[in-house]
Amino acid sequence: MPPATTAPVWVLAEPADGRPARVSYELVARGRALATALSAPLWAILPGPALPDEALQSLIAAGADGVLALEHEALAPFTVEPWAACLAAQVRQRQPQILLAAATSTGRTVMPYLAVLLRTGLTADCTDLAIDPATGDLLQTRPAIGGHILATIRTPRHRPQMATVRPHATPLPVPDPRRQGTLERLRPAADLLHSRVRHLEHIPSTESRALQDAEVVVGVGRGIRKADNLGLARALAESLDAALGASRDVVDRGWLDYPHQVGLSGKTVSPRLYVAVGLSGSVQHLAGMQTSETILAINSDPEAQILKVADLAIVGDLFEVLPVLTARLQQARRRRGGDGGRGAQDGHGGPAA
Repeated sequence: MPPATTAPVWVLAEPADGRPARVSYELVARGRALATALSAPLWAILPGPALPDEALQSLIAAGADGVLALEHEALAPFTVEPWAACLAAQVRQRQPQILLAAATSTGRTVMPYLAVLLRTGLTADCTDLAIDPATGDLLQTRPAIGGHILATIRTPRHRPQMATVRPHATPLPVPDPRRQGTLERLRPAADLLHSRVRHLEHIPSTESRALQDAEVVVGVGRGIRKADNLGLARALAESLDAALGASRDVVDRGWLDYPHQVGLSGKTVSPRLYVAVGLSGSVQHLAGMQTSETILAINSDPEAQILKVADLAIVGDLFEVLPVLTARLQQARRRRGGDGGRGAQDGHGGPAA
């Protein structure tokens, strides 16, 4: 057993639409395991506008022992300087031993800035976190050398130990509404809220289906051969009411733009179904989709790496398979009443089992 300590474990929650963002609960799940191993309390720190008690209590139901809400209108929308200043002030006062954040645009921006302010280390895009049973240090594992190895990093001499974790890489915790915890609201001092950056406007994504939130994803690899052939994958995605993803090769060739990229240098997805079309299964791509509930691979190479992680596989020419598969799916949708597949979804917006 690692040495017990009263220094808390912190996770950085993010607000979204009047509630903690989904990734906040993923972080609570990660933090809960670490805090339990250390016999330490787990706190969720939530900068932003004031949220109702019910929204904050949901983080306790998910596994936090306490929630510290840093509430000020200057913290919404996110800008890095006031967020970092407010967080740094609380870290210096309360001395957490670990601080985790999501590898979202917010986390990837504020955590390096905060690490510099606090003169501590930061490990980005961790795939695994654990506690060293001998020292109590945080073991921070992430891909290295282009994703070909996994490196485990520790911060033995500085605190807090800081790491970011990719969204959609951790199952959501099952909430327990009976859990009790501490809700603390704090209005930061005015001198912490200065920012040299002004928020001008928010331009929402034009994607019809958000890749990271999609229940079904069709991922396209270099096997599609050229941009003109993407119509086959788009038709399959439409028949499944799916988002369209891509390997880095496809994005680098300009066939799809970066928001579609799945993998180590793109997005992490964890849909109920991932259809891998013409994907070889490189380590870099697998890092972004291997937590998918079910993986269907379509590839002409029976030795392709993607087939080794797939739950289902079709070994064949994708240019022959995709039109047939799409036609069968469209026929099935018409038999269900032509509702675009939405009539066969469950109560959470995903496809019926």
